[in-house]
Amino acid sequence: MDLFTGALAWIFSPDRLTGTDALPILFAQQLYYTFLSVLIAALIAVPLGWLIGHTGRGREVAVAISGAARAIPSFGLLIFLVLLLGVLHKPEAAVITFVLLGIPPLLAGAYTGFEAIDRRTIDAARAVGMTEWQILWKVEVPLGLPLLLGGLRSAVLQVVATVTIAAYVNLGGLGLPIITALNLRQYDVVLGGAILVAALALVLDAILALAQWASVPRGVRQHGTSRRERRAAASALAVT
Repeated sequence: MDLFTGALAWIFSPDRLTGTDALPILFAQQLYYTFLSVLIAALIAVPLGWLIGHTGRGREVAVAISGAARAIPSFGLLIFLVLLLGVLHKPEAAVITFVLLGIPPLLAGAYTGFEAIDRRTIDAARAVGMTEWQILWKVEVPLGLPLLLGGLRSAVLQVVATVTIAAYVNLGGLGLPIITALNLRQYDVVLGGAILVAALALVLDAILALAQWASVPRGVRQHGTSRRERRAAASALAVT
């Protein structure tokens, strides 16, 4: 209990609002690397996932690539890239590391969102004369958006937690007080930093959960989730 009380005292201390390692600055650094990395990962993974989901080709390759990317240890990759690119390119090394972490869940969410759509809906769209481009943007993307946002939730949570290791290469973030306090054996500060990371992750997850709920088309929400969609969602969670 004393450790927890000390952690809360450290978090709410007025000293945390001043200096180069003030909490607002650390939060900004944590969010900067998170959003930048997830954005780049989305630009890579989402179009590829949509292509796989629309054509039905390449799913096995995507699963294999996603599995290989998930198997790479983030901390080891970060240190390797810093050594490879040089100490002057530590931000780039960190972003590459976090991008590779964010790609698998986004890729899975993109193509499973399309796979969850009833094929009869796609056939009906073709039957009324819609082009493949119109089917993609007017049918598949809106109906597949909830599962894509589920993949985005998973990516953001994984990246925002892993960005903590950026402090090991002096890039700041909420990992900075944790690493510094570990060396000084100030375990209340370590706990305080961990609480802040967890709180930030929960807030981001709540925002994205609300966005995911809102993205479900009203008609689909009223009629509930089909068995096919539940299987696709379970598959996406298994992949991520």
